Amino acid sequence: MTHRTVRIGGLSRVEGEGALLVRARGGRVIDLRLKIYEPPRFFEAFLRGRAYDEPPDITARICGICPVAYQMSACQAIESALGVAVTGPLRDLRLLLYYGEWIESHTLHIFLLHAPDFLGYDSGMAMAADHREHVERGLAVKKAGNELVATLGGRAIHPVNVRLGGFHRVPRRQELAPVAERLRRAREHALATVTWVAGFDFPDVEHDYRFLALRHPDEYAILSGSPAVSDGSSFPVEDWPDHVVEEQVQDSTALHARLDGTTGYLTGALARYALNSPRLSALAQEAARDAGLGKICRNPFRSIVVRAVEVVHACDEALRIIDGYVEPEVPAVPVEPAAGVGHGASEAPRGTLYHRYRIGADGLITEAAIVPPTSQNQARMEMDLRELIEPRLGLAQAELAALCERAVRNHDPCISCSTHFLDLRLDAR
Repeated sequence: MTHRTVRIGGLSRVEGEGALLVRARGGRVIDLRLKIYEPPRFFEAFLRGRAYDEPPDITARICGICPVAYQMSACQAIESALGVAVTGPLRDLRLLLYYGEWIESHTLHIFLLHAPDFLGYDSGMAMAADHREHVERGLAVKKAGNELVATLGGRAIHPVNVRLGGFHRVPRRQELAPVAERLRRAREHALATVTWVAGFDFPDVEHDYRFLALRHPDEYAILSGSPAVSDGSSFPVEDWPDHVVEEQVQDSTALHARLDGTTGYLTGALARYALNSPRLSALAQEAARDAGLGKICRNPFRSIVVRAVEVVHACDEALRIIDGYVEPEVPAVPVEPAAGVGHGASEAPRGTLYHRYRIGADGLITEAAIVPPTSQNQARMEMDLRELIEPRLGLAQAELAALCERAVRNHDPCISCSTHFLDLRLDAR
């Protein structure tokens, strides 16, 4: 076939709205566009003029799946601008809250959005009819994550208990006991999930990824760390704007990002694992070895296995924090307004999430910048699609379209996280 066009008007089983267009001629892909048409919601713009302590609550509304990630990156950016460090038990509680979000977000993707691709179903509900045991296991793990977020955050979706310097209220030790009991069961389910997904039939595909993820000297970086690249380089989070530059592209309301002048780097589960796997908990490292992951995984279809390993790690480390929990003397350290610029980054389930805020002497925000993971990954997703599709152009139309959708879902894109203004250019000729 010399000329083919594949149009997917609405990508299914992703958060947000997007489409895909592929044109091929003479055995080559000549045009490929991953179109994100989710309306931009202008968070960066309407943060300007707001009080310095408002972004944690406002930015949590950017994403219904990963609100904690936005809260943590926002808190750290503003606290760095104002010279505040949150340490000790309060930092442990923040990390514990983040683990809850990782558990619920990863589990949602694994069981309801991604596993159906490998088992031949159109949806998680259809899969549940034949694989009820596995889906019920996934729902039990997700419930444990929801309960952890609700206990620390005040509610499971868009938590309201987070504030600059810590929390409005911290839990009593006895409040965490039933959460820990559920997490212990969830950890066993998570280990079984690694075994289950490792047995899927994966396409024999590998890409030469350039990975970007946070790295922390003492832990598998989630809450904080320095951006590191798989070529061995790293830089302080305050130097992010010198290394990562965003630009608007045609057909997308999400910006593409360049890393040190090059496009197509990858952030997210595969990047974290490649750069940090020795810092996984001992149990998670054992699960990774048993699943045959090796030190680096470059097959995007096997990202489901990496996410399952990260759920084991999150359950294991959450239990460690609860077991050693000592109630903080105060729920938050003071954070007073002052002029300054602050940068913060954390590892959302989908990848590195960066925030920057400039604050005036009056405590009002004069500038805000938010770089979500999916906008960073969009160029690399398009490269994945091109490399995957070109040697398979002989497939039937329906089979090729399904393969394209699978390739997108490998990255669990949250394409609703569109926070920017668009540069509207009108050609009136």
